[in-house]
Amino acid sequence: MGEAVSANLFLAFVVFAAVASFTPGPNNVMLMGTGLNFGFQRAQPHVFGVALGFALMVALVGWGLGAIFTAYPILYTILKYAGAAYLLYLAWHLARAGTIDPAEGNGRPMTFLQAAAFQWINAKAWVMAIATITTYAAFAAFPLNVILISLVFLGITVVSSWCWVLFGSALRRFMTNPGAVRAFNIAMAVALVASLYPVFAEH
Repeated sequence: MGEAVSANLFLAFVVFAAVASFTPGPNNVMLMGTGLNFGFQRAQPHVFGVALGFALMVALVGWGLGAIFTAYPILYTILKYAGAAYLLYLAWHLARAGTIDPAEGNGRPMTFLQAAAFQWINAKAWVMAIATITTYAAFAAFPLNVILISLVFLGITVVSSWCWVLFGSALRRFMTNPGAVRAFNIAMAVALVASLYPVFAEH
């Protein structure tokens, strides 16, 4: 299994992963919106798309993808602003969304593939992946460290995603008024736009 795992550094990584995964960001805002508009069960493809998509990103960064962005920083800049543009697009559609009527079948949650693909243009996801590999990967030898980091993120992201979906789903019982749902969707759209601040504030 290579070098012994450094318990202190590994514990520090787990704490970082939990804090980064549970704090508000584009994924969690959209997951809460999915929970409110579609309920817990229909949100599962979205949940696992986020979790598996991000875990794969972390693994690929750990296996050398991060070095490409170091050598060609313009690629990171392109991804960053493409992701920002897509978030603005999502925010616009979320703000214009009305109530969802399951009986009519109008609207649908984000699919597994859409959620997984979104990680690649999510600025927060890139920051988390690169920061993790550069800061915490020394707790074990390669490739064990990358495998463990990816698995930990997979588990924590599933749990955090469920929590945000459940929070949104719990609000369904209180938001029987279409106007309240519309106001919530607008608030979530504003939160998505606000999550772009670190992107544009970055020097």
